[in-house]
Amino acid sequence: MKNYICLFSILIIHFQTFAQQDTTAYASQRIKVNTLLTERSERFGQYDESLNQRTGIFGWQTKKDIKNSNEILRQVVLTDNNIFKELKILMEYKDLQNQQKVEVADHSQERIEGYMQTIKKLQDQNETLQKEAKSDSYGISTYIIIILILVIIGMFFFFNKRLKRYEKTSV
Repeated sequence: MKNYICLFSILIIHFQTFAQQDTTAYASQRIKVNTLLTERSERFGQYDESLNQRTGIFGWQTKKDIKNSNEILRQVVLTDNNIFKELKILMEYKDLQNQQKVEVADHSQERIEGYMQTIKKLQDQNETLQKEAKSDSYGISTYIIIILILVIIGMFFFFNKRLKRYEKTSV
């Protein structure tokens, strides 16, 4: 039983180490996505500000203002594209983690079933050996007792005859 506990704890430690490696990659990818989202928010704020800029005569927007707004909007769109790419990678990490968890769980389940079959087999063998030991020890002890009783009876008759002969010769 101690061996099974040790084996199970080693398996869990190995799984945790493996999961930590994947978790660090996943965490760094999340940091990338969060950074891109922050960058997008800043750029969208810049775009909002650029729409309110009116440097032309009578408070109108100039071509330069509109081009500046369009450039900022283009940067927002490029950032959005990067966010989608990074989110796709993040989802692939998540899918990979889930797939690895399923594989580890399947492998662990197979090993557990194998251990259970081995334990059952050993329990059956133990039961059989205990039955054999009980039947053999009872049979052997009975035979030993019977042989000792026969030896005692034989010795009784032998010494009884000698005693009678000794009494006859001495009288």
